[in-house]
Amino acid sequence: MEAFEALMTRRSVRNFIYQPLPADYVEMMLRAAMHAPSARNRQPWQFVVISDREILKRIPAVHPGAEMAKEASLAFLVCGDETIQPDSRRWGLDCSAASLSILLAAHSIGLGSVWCGVYPDEERQAAMRQLVALPDHLHPFSLIPVGYPAEPLPVEDRFNPEKIHYNQF
Repeated sequence: MEAFEALMTRRSVRNFIYQPLPADYVEMMLRAAMHAPSARNRQPWQFVVISDREILKRIPAVHPGAEMAKEASLAFLVCGDETIQPDSRRWGLDCSAASLSILLAAHSIGLGSVWCGVYPDEERQAAMRQLVALPDHLHPFSLIPVGYPAEPLPVEDRFNPEKIHYNQF
């Protein structure tokens, strides 16, 4: 899939058919995440790959917006590492880029995914930290359930020229 096609056709998938993912798919998505841009190339991220069915089933109890994790093949927990970048405003931007790279990589290989925000909600961060036993220097940023889509989603054209301003507002 061409990059522009991936950008224009990616959708948030919230319904999955459970099936384990091949290890090379998981590595491909992680490679994409680690090739995301980051300030001064610090790469202040860590990734927890959650594939244990029992943990996936417990996610909705700690993240009400992530009900779909129960049927996902796995979920990536993207975390900011304050030992690499202590400023959450900075690692948050970098983790955003890594999260988007996971979403696009998943779509490019025929998988569905959805970005579930964790940061800056302190309660969600604490619950996710406890669920996967994160050390204190890691901050859960986003949770990305990934899997085989239960149904195809229609492509939407979201281009809106009214939101474009050249040189000045």
